Amino acid sequence: MATYLVKRLLQFIPVLLGISILVFLLLHMIPGDPAMVLLGQDATPDEVERLRTILGLNEPLYVQLFVFLKHLLQGDLGTSIFQDQPVFTLVMKQLPATIELAVVAMIIALIVAIPLGILSAVKQFSWLDYVSMFFAQLGVSMPVFWMGMLLIIGFSVNMNWFPSFGRGEPLTESLLTAITTGNVYNLVNSLKSLILPALTLGVMSAALITRMVRSTMLEVLKEDYVRTAEAKGVHGFMVIFKHAFRNALIPVITIVGLQFGSLLGGAIVTESVFAWPGIGRLVITAISQRDFPVVQGCVLIIAFLFAVTNLIVDVLYAVVNPKIQQK
Repeated sequence: MATYLVKRLLQFIPVLLGISILVFLLLHMIPGDPAMVLLGQDATPDEVERLRTILGLNEPLYVQLFVFLKHLLQGDLGTSIFQDQPVFTLVMKQLPATIELAVVAMIIALIVAIPLGILSAVKQFSWLDYVSMFFAQLGVSMPVFWMGMLLIIGFSVNMNWFPSFGRGEPLTESLLTAITTGNVYNLVNSLKSLILPALTLGVMSAALITRMVRSTMLEVLKEDYVRTAEAKGVHGFMVIFKHAFRNALIPVITIVGLQFGSLLGGAIVTESVFAWPGIGRLVITAISQRDFPVVQGCVLIIAFLFAVTNLIVDVLYAVVNPKIQQK
């Protein structure tokens, strides 16, 4: 297992380096001048040129790239052009909110998708199968921003059950307070603020995972060892979960890992709709301001988390099927 993990960890280096270079080049292709945005349209050309010199934006692109990579190897993501703060500090302030949102959204997706996918496969061509596939198709086809707006209109504006924007106290802190003091007020407020954006993200992921669970279960249920277990009189529950679902786990683990990585990087629209103070809103603001260091830092952190998620998926592969460690 140790050798297997080392091989996967070594793959991080070229991946992150390639992403760093690609993001740097793509950002510098975006029209607009950070110095002009920072000073305003009334600034004189001399003032703009002076600021560009201070920020190092008047250097050739390859020189800027070299400086960026040099600082990156030293663990320095740079300083925000507009907020004059270290990028790492800004990202770490916003990242916990995004991780909290992604984790809760994935929990919702798994709670819905796994039972629904299994039932749909076991009861193939029944009304339950048709309903679950309709839900999956609807979830895949529905734009995230539209889903979020519908939930806001339905549950915030009309029913007034949940707040339409913002974040309460961090969920871990409110949960710790509820455990230590017995006061659940902050915990309830945190959950109420979290439920709508988490549902918005979770429905899309649940739809994809449901389809994957159903398709893999249908393949496994046709295998000889499943029919043999049924012929021996093994209880139906044991046949489904011990024999069928366990062997269908690898494709499911793959799609869950990819979806969780997508939730970390793809919550930008959801965070904008619900004014959720996560890394997505930070990226949107930085792009509009041409704040290159912040955008680069956010993308690199998200890429790193995505790579860690893939590493965890690889480890789970090896746990489910030990033969994979030999490859």
